[in-house]
Amino acid sequence: MIRLRPQTAAYAMLALVMLLWAGNSIVARAVHGDIPPFLLALLRWTGALLVIAPFAARQLAGNRAAIARHWPIILLLGLLGVAAFNAFLYSGLRYTMASNAMLLQAAIPALVLLVDFLIFRVRAAWGAVLGVALSILGVVTIVLQGHLTALSQVAFNRGDALILCAVVAWAFYTSLLRLRPQIHAQSFLAVTFAIGVLAMLPLAATEAAEIAAMHWTPRVILAVLYVALLPSVLAYALFNAAVATLGPASAGQAITLMPLFGALLAALTLGEQLHGYHFAGMTLILGGIVVSAFVRHGGTIAPAQS
Repeated sequence: MIRLRPQTAAYAMLALVMLLWAGNSIVARAVHGDIPPFLLALLRWTGALLVIAPFAARQLAGNRAAIARHWPIILLLGLLGVAAFNAFLYSGLRYTMASNAMLLQAAIPALVLLVDFLIFRVRAAWGAVLGVALSILGVVTIVLQGHLTALSQVAFNRGDALILCAVVAWAFYTSLLRLRPQIHAQSFLAVTFAIGVLAMLPLAATEAAEIAAMHWTPRVILAVLYVALLPSVLAYALFNAAVATLGPASAGQAITLMPLFGALLAALTLGEQLHGYHFAGMTLILGGIVVSAFVRHGGTIAPAQS
């Protein structure tokens, strides 16, 4: 049986997470006219909480004292990474094109480095900065289709502003995960998902008129099931585990894989063609991640720590 080193496994987990989150954005954009954004977020976290609660019950009982002692940081992480990010993302996808959203989300790795420095005074190594720059260049290559002249055609609107708010929220969430208390992963997910549900309830209530006019088609139901299970329960568990292994900066850089996976998913599900600039962007994105991993281990891909 093949046993991966922790760092290798963490990068593999991040790749899967980004694939699932790319699917989350595509699904949310596909049904943006069928279901209000806050209701979608509410149903996402309610479904995720219902799935994980039975498995987390025993851990929650054992971690009760630690949760009560560290509730401020748990509340902050839940509000940032579960409630705020998804509320802004789903709202923004009602008004902006996917290419704009991808370009803005590519700023997350750089923002994580900035937040790390501002809050924790962590200085990024030159190699980490180079890796982030290469990955962002790869994203820009994909979004602009390999032509700088396309930059003049990128228009920003209220949806982009909402996506930018989501980007900032996620950068803070990723950086602040280092303060997560030492409680079981299932306990942490259950509590933060519950925070997301409570935060979404009053926001979804403001969409009462839209909700009343909704049609619960199979398309909408399948979209809700997808966002509740795969990008939520599975992806958040894998992302948090990867951050614990690699650190916020390295894990945050994997966000640059999302535009690439988004293009691949669009080709598979929407029949869109892949072009040379997709593969050029992929090369730069993967190159940036490899450079960051190389520098992180002091010039060699070091063996895993136990």
